[in-house]
Amino acid sequence: MTTMRAAVLRGVHDLAIEERPVPRPGTGEVLVRVSAVGVCGSDVHYYEHGRIGEFVVESPMVLGHESAGVIVSVGNEVAPERVGERVSIEPGVPDLTCEQCLAGRYNLCPAMRFYATPPIDGSLAEFVVIHASFAHPVPDTMSDDAAALLEPLSVGVWANRRAGTTAGSRVLVTGAGPVGLVAMQCAVAFGATEVVVADLNPHRLALALELGASEVIRVDETTIADSGVEPTVLLECSGHPGSTRDGIRAVARAGRVVLVGMGGNELALPLSHVQNREIEVTGTFRYANTWPTAIDLVASGRVDVDRLVTGHFPLDRTLDALVAGQRDPQAVKSVINPAS
Repeated sequence: MTTMRAAVLRGVHDLAIEERPVPRPGTGEVLVRVSAVGVCGSDVHYYEHGRIGEFVVESPMVLGHESAGVIVSVGNEVAPERVGERVSIEPGVPDLTCEQCLAGRYNLCPAMRFYATPPIDGSLAEFVVIHASFAHPVPDTMSDDAAALLEPLSVGVWANRRAGTTAGSRVLVTGAGPVGLVAMQCAVAFGATEVVVADLNPHRLALALELGASEVIRVDETTIADSGVEPTVLLECSGHPGSTRDGIRAVARAGRVVLVGMGGNELALPLSHVQNREIEVTGTFRYANTWPTAIDLVASGRVDVDRLVTGHFPLDRTLDALVAGQRDPQAVKSVINPAS
């Protein structure tokens, strides 16, 4: 096969399924036949607005970065025995030589090449190439969907690591979207004593309880302040300024706030509250060295990402997958199967 189909964003509200050459793996790379791609909020945002902050779609770009598949060929310096492996793809390849990479913070590499971040093409295609070290083997017991959703799960793992979540932590998760739901499950798996989830959507809150939340707060009926929660950790996954502010105001003395959700470029903080309680506030950007943990969490049954999937779509229905969340309030995570 010399050509393949790919879902290409050509501009705002301009998506097309195009024929493109099948890429060839270079030295140290593998070619993966893609079996599943999760739709991320960033894909939707690029479709709706053509940009996220400083990242602007200036030329046609293949969407998608939550992906899994099977290795079908390898480049030089890669063991040929890897052909046939089922893998989850870590979609960002750093230069591995800069100061941040050498310090173990490769997620902060300034030369990072990350799928579906302009101008780098993503994985909503029948085939992709990736550095062999970032194609992580998964057990046969893991579904293709779950292997793809190790990517958002890694965001949850990284957020909890940044928060220092451990036995005895009291965690508040604001936002019950896919990332909030995996961050919540990770907090439980990391040993948190109490994990509370706050959101507007009753279906997602019910799902949070099903997946292990201690308690939920429906914020259009009860404010976070009135709920009486006093978390030692806030995982802010909504990106909503009001939820961020209210969540921070609830945090206990010497607590830690991790900002995960992507909202506006600037945010007003309740500064006196942060200072008087010595609350630590930190950002989080993607992840580093999270795949082994994410694989083990799913394989052991400690985290259930399959339960988040609410729709499957063939590649030629990529647009329907992108707008599923707008059309159906019960939609959580759409998965596209490029081979279908």
